[in-house]
Amino acid sequence: MGQASPLPAFAAVIVAAGKGLRAGQPLPKQFAIWQGKPVLRHSAEALAAAGAMPIVVAIPECAEEIATAALHGIAGIQFVIGGETRQDSVRSALEALESAAPQFVLIHDAARPNLPREVIARLLDALQGHPGAIPALPVVDSLAFDEGGLMAGSAPREALRRVQTPQAFRYANILSAHRAWTGPSNAGDDAQVARAAGNRVALVEGDETLRKLTFAEDFMDDLTPIRVGTGYDVHRLAEGEELWLCGVKIDHSMGLAGHSDADVAIHAAVDAILGALALGDIGQHFPPSDPQWRGASSDRFLAHAMHLAAQAGYRLGNLDVTIICEAPKIGPHRDAMRGRLAQIAGVDIGCVSVKATTTERLGFAGRREGIAAQAAATMIRQAR
Repeated sequence: MGQASPLPAFAAVIVAAGKGLRAGQPLPKQFAIWQGKPVLRHSAEALAAAGAMPIVVAIPECAEEIATAALHGIAGIQFVIGGETRQDSVRSALEALESAAPQFVLIHDAARPNLPREVIARLLDALQGHPGAIPALPVVDSLAFDEGGLMAGSAPREALRRVQTPQAFRYANILSAHRAWTGPSNAGDDAQVARAAGNRVALVEGDETLRKLTFAEDFMDDLTPIRVGTGYDVHRLAEGEELWLCGVKIDHSMGLAGHSDADVAIHAAVDAILGALALGDIGQHFPPSDPQWRGASSDRFLAHAMHLAAQAGYRLGNLDVTIICEAPKIGPHRDAMRGRLAQIAGVDIGCVSVKATTTERLGFAGRREGIAAQAAATMIRQAR
């Protein structure tokens, strides 16, 4: 495959001054990690690789440090502080380009990280004959007008298009249009501003990969589809203690000693789930030094691990637990154990396996001094 043809010289503006709260990230979504790097960096790299120079990025106030870190190493980056509205931010960025006076400028939303070079090429090509150009896609769903929750009519989807960014303009035209804009304080997009100033805006073919990251679910696409974790735990056997295994109380001459109910099998399962999600171990979430967990039922630990998994965007695919002991016999209790684990985890019993083995009388388990358990958990990314 040969090298891509060089594109005409152009500058770029990336709008990254929003709060991005709907994405449910711990920081504005443009700085959140998506597919291994900050959202903002994806489109900045694509624009730089296509030859954009300079690239002016509108950022929130007091965000220069995090923005600088996100774009480290990309040539031609300049920052401006964004305004109250998107239009204010774009105008500030366009004003910052005045000394460079580029012929063409692309204005892009940071929340659209995937930016194909082909779209950039189509936009720049369209500017040879038009003051502006925008990428657009057809509307595939039927459309309806909403009046108080009732359908009040339909719209002809054949004449409608879904508009994306980047939007491309001859620089002098779009700067003049923004300076002259007297419409709503927050214009829908830059094409609207351009048209209000009398500029013709061409439509070019967009790309489905240019979708916008808006909600927390959009970031779940970045999650590894399947994750696997393992857990291992040991508790000593002692007289006068209850014996709980997999959430089932078993009649036995001895029980397991520990800070909680010492259900060694559930503890191993919890560690397997937490391990798969890289969320530490059971001791971090339920430290034995905390008196509130003294004698606590271990089903609370497993339920908590499942809650954390759901928050992280995962569900339990399967859980495989192996109990290592000489006594009691696990076989008579196996189905009850599987059922109880499935109930706590909120999955079908077919997703849970419980096995048992001995150590042929070797070691602490062979001497009946304690019981060990190991577990493996497969976590699957939840469907959006």
